[in-house]
Amino acid sequence: MPNYFTDNHDLQFQFSRLDLTKSVAILEDDYQQSKIFDTAPTCYEEAMDFYQGALELVGDLSGNYFEPRAAGIDAEGAELIDGKVKYAKGTLESVQKLAESELMGVLLPREFGGGNVPATIYTMMVEMLSQADASLMTLFGYQDVGEAIAKFGTAEQGELFLKKYCTGEHIGAMVLTEPHAGSDLQAAKLKAYQDDDGNWFLNGTKCFISNGCGDVLLILARSEPNTNNMFGLSMFACHGGDKVKVGRIEEKMGLHGSPTCELHFEDAPAQLIGKRRFGLIQVLHTLNHARFSVAAQALGIAEEAYKEALSWAKDRIAFGEAIIEKPAVANMLIDMRVRIESSRSLLYNTVQNLDLRNKLEEKMDHIKKDKSIDKDAKKEKLKDLNLEFVKANKLLEMQSPLVKYQVTEMANKVCFDALQIHGGAGYTKEGKVERLCRDVRITNIYEGTSQVQIIGATKGVKQDILSDYFDKVLQGKFDSRNDSSIKSIVELRNIFSQFISKLSVSDKVKENDVLAKDLVDIYTGIHISCLILEETKVEERKIEILNRYVKSALASAKKGYENLMIGTFNDLDKRDIICQVY
Repeated sequence: MPNYFTDNHDLQFQFSRLDLTKSVAILEDDYQQSKIFDTAPTCYEEAMDFYQGALELVGDLSGNYFEPRAAGIDAEGAELIDGKVKYAKGTLESVQKLAESELMGVLLPREFGGGNVPATIYTMMVEMLSQADASLMTLFGYQDVGEAIAKFGTAEQGELFLKKYCTGEHIGAMVLTEPHAGSDLQAAKLKAYQDDDGNWFLNGTKCFISNGCGDVLLILARSEPNTNNMFGLSMFACHGGDKVKVGRIEEKMGLHGSPTCELHFEDAPAQLIGKRRFGLIQVLHTLNHARFSVAAQALGIAEEAYKEALSWAKDRIAFGEAIIEKPAVANMLIDMRVRIESSRSLLYNTVQNLDLRNKLEEKMDHIKKDKSIDKDAKKEKLKDLNLEFVKANKLLEMQSPLVKYQVTEMANKVCFDALQIHGGAGYTKEGKVERLCRDVRITNIYEGTSQVQIIGATKGVKQDILSDYFDKVLQGKFDSRNDSSIKSIVELRNIFSQFISKLSVSDKVKENDVLAKDLVDIYTGIHISCLILEETKVEERKIEILNRYVKSALASAKKGYENLMIGTFNDLDKRDIICQVY
């Protein structure tokens, strides 16, 4: 019987290397929650044991329950019948199983019936679930909507919106995109207004809303008349109902089990979540969760595509031998495996910082509100916490977009290579890999395209904010078999420094914007190489993973630097000439 956790050595390896000590202590109120809730751990070791058991449960359900239903769900899809969305039969069965297993609110606080797990553990769950059925992720994976309501809303709003969320009776959706406001969220125009009694209502249209037929909707709306910037936006929550109509379900390339809806709000009653005018800031907090979730979704799809490709290559006989014996195919499989494992190292190293940043913020908020602490003591407690928070927040501002970009692009490459290994059979619907290619394609588009993510990551990259970490790693002692790889990492850093120097004196604004991709790629190469180098101390096999990864990263970096030096992109002003259609 397959288990997507216990069968995945690399995922278990990443779990074994987690250090969530600070985050879990804050999450568990220094383990005082155990005095209120029977399910709460009394110490860190107990918490980790619980997380491992939960991951094994999700791994079992993913391999034995969700995956067998995925093909049927893809074929049946979701339908709009008389204004109501009808899910595929398998989707309803999968959600019911998640609810029975008490997983639908696993990210949310215990007081509302949730599991109170860290985002890092939740992200691992998303990876496994997506490996089984990528479309199911959007029903399970929007728990960050509930997390935002719990964080920014009142206790009464938590009771109203989250109790049934945790039981699986209600499912959430993040409602951001509008017909003329995609990644440019501050251009949102959906109107929020108040009646004479102060009650809020919503009017307008949203589009491309994953699981838009959900019961708990988190909405970005314009609450301030005559504004056109981010300071006129607030965040609202409402229950889907007669005042929120599904106009249509998009006919999508993939993720057929997840209905992507156009929504019409017709004086829909809603509640303001958090501070008025702070909507976009609050949404960006939620998007940090969402980006990591989408990265995990992409990683899960890539893992399944690799497994399919490896199995096919071993079984497919051509010219008298299995095609895995062909150097070209073997090289593709090695490249796929290295890409997946390196991306997993990046994802689970960085998502821990999401937990730390968020929990530090929560602890500081708690101290600020604690009337039992005098002013001077409060100031002293907040001083060190704030320094740690600022550092974690600065890192996260770069990590969140960078990880989403890198992992989803990797997954697209892996899936299409898997199809290539299958040959003509991969292009048919008889196998799984065709569906995986369709499903993975959205991951580097939704929750912000790769191009938008590169813009988001570039500031931190240019500041070289990981330089101290790189220095620390490279000054360590490692097996001599890593000497060549370490030399390559040093060379990568030199190329990065030269790249930054050249950009700093360049006045070619358009060209520099395009070159930002190469810059981010080089920096990611350094980061991942250092992560894997540290892993070689624990697992000898990672020496070979590092050797392949860093050589590939170095070759790409040299190409990226050459783009800068020879002016590959200096023809941007000639767009109208080049892009003519005859």
